Amino acid sequence: MTLKIFITGATGFVGSHVVAEAVRRGHEVTAVVRPSSSQDPTVGRPSVNAARIDLRSKEGLADAVSGHDVVIHLAAAKAGDFAVQFAGTVVATENLLGAMAESGVANLVGVSTFSVYDYLGMRPKTLLDEAAPIDRSPARRDEYAQTKLIQEELFRRFGEVDGRRLVVLRPGMIYGAGNLWHALLGAEFGSRFLRIGAKATLPLTYVENCATAMVLAAERLTDTETTVDGETINLVDDNLPTQRSYAEAVMARTDTPPSIGIPWAVVRTAAGALAKGNELLLDGRAKFPGIAVPDRLHARFKPLRYTNAKAKRLLGWSPRYQLTEAIDRSVSAQETS
Repeated sequence: MTLKIFITGATGFVGSHVVAEAVRRGHEVTAVVRPSSSQDPTVGRPSVNAARIDLRSKEGLADAVSGHDVVIHLAAAKAGDFAVQFAGTVVATENLLGAMAESGVANLVGVSTFSVYDYLGMRPKTLLDEAAPIDRSPARRDEYAQTKLIQEELFRRFGEVDGRRLVVLRPGMIYGAGNLWHALLGAEFGSRFLRIGAKATLPLTYVENCATAMVLAAERLTDTETTVDGETINLVDDNLPTQRSYAEAVMARTDTPPSIGIPWAVVRTAAGALAKGNELLLDGRAKFPGIAVPDRLHARFKPLRYTNAKAKRLLGWSPRYQLTEAIDRSVSAQETS
């Protein structure tokens, strides 16, 4: 069945692949593009329309979303202070959901993140699945975790109304062209890069695999026989690599900064000592880099286990590209861009 899909964040790293996958699967797409953007997702795609809308404003939003079967909401702010991210994530979501309610669009694929989980409270090697606890103190983390948690609450309130259907997707770290060397590997330290926790499994999903899962979620949500209404689903690929094996695969194919590996236990102990000293001696006033803040450190590097069993069972999803091919495709895309 051909769906009319409204996709926010449509020209971003993930959204552009979601648009491409929706078109490949035969759907009609309205791609939301910021008015100031020079990108045109309609080029060469007769089944794609562009809606040049700023989601931080309600103007024109209800008319734009009206008549669609389902919304895939990807748009969120990942940088800036709390006010900037609140406007780009929370206000934008409030406006979108209000427009959906006004226009009678009842199906929502809400895209969240692994950042909402309570990493500090989990023991190493714990299975992080959909039942894992949510972070109740996100202010100790960062603005992104705070605003994405608020956004999830908005999603769930929308889905509580009779007649509406919601599925929340939580992707792990999405990698691909332009995002092969990412925050789960470590942090810059002068002219070198500190790679932290070489043995930890990385919760990765290749951007094209992730895009397929998102479109499948839209299809399942609108199919009353196989609906995923009310579900929360994590997205990670098969055969997840360790940090060391992933970094070595990327370093073998791309130019990367000189790096030094540091065991997870060493960094964890040092960050814990700094945090304790800060509280005892400075009343918590000292500001440290992210990897020296326990809440942030654990969220990025704690060794855990992951599963995609629910995504496979409910979405009928099987990641198409495995690690080596995914990295090769990413490098090829970077070289031709």
